[in-house]
Amino acid sequence: MRGAVNPAQHAQLEDRKKALEEELRARFSGQDRQALEKDPVLQAYASYYRQFKKTYHVQLQLESLLFKRKSIPSVAALVEAMFMAEMNNLLLTAGHDLDTVRLPATLDVAQGTESYTLLRGDPQTPKAGDMMIVDSEGIISNIIYGPDQRTQISPQTTNVIFTVYAPSGIPEPAIEKHLLEIQQNVQLVSPNAMVEMLKIFDAS
Repeated sequence: MRGAVNPAQHAQLEDRKKALEEELRARFSGQDRQALEKDPVLQAYASYYRQFKKTYHVQLQLESLLFKRKSIPSVAALVEAMFMAEMNNLLLTAGHDLDTVRLPATLDVAQGTESYTLLRGDPQTPKAGDMMIVDSEGIISNIIYGPDQRTQISPQTTNVIFTVYAPSGIPEPAIEKHLLEIQQNVQLVSPNAMVEMLKIFDAS
């Protein structure tokens, strides 16, 4: 998407966020963690993460919202637009400042010998066999360890790329719906933001 703005807060987005929190608590009312684990989307991610002896962190974030009554954090509009859709659809998503991505971006599988810098500034080697996206300078994200520091969304970001990692078991219509929801959230804050590309790539 191009032509967005990224304010620290936006009143309409805050209203939508609060409504989403209540909707999620109503949707999952009466369910415990064991019941959540039967959700087909969460099952697909759990199966993928299990290969690497990891737990799907989006499920943990959902549990905090449902069981601990925590709120969706206020960070910045573009990040929140993405995270709100992530909580609603449970699909793993990363956001990047498009102007800092050194195109072309390529879908790949980690060998486990690469290295990149995490959002918090620590060096990280991805897990061998994990899905990742790289540009001409290196890794910008992978499933297990998340996005990099170099291409992170900043207050000055106006052009942005959102990427969704969908392991086996996630149908294409769910991915498209998710991307359109991110678009709607962004355009609530940035009505003039335009979608340059919306595409689903099949690993096969």
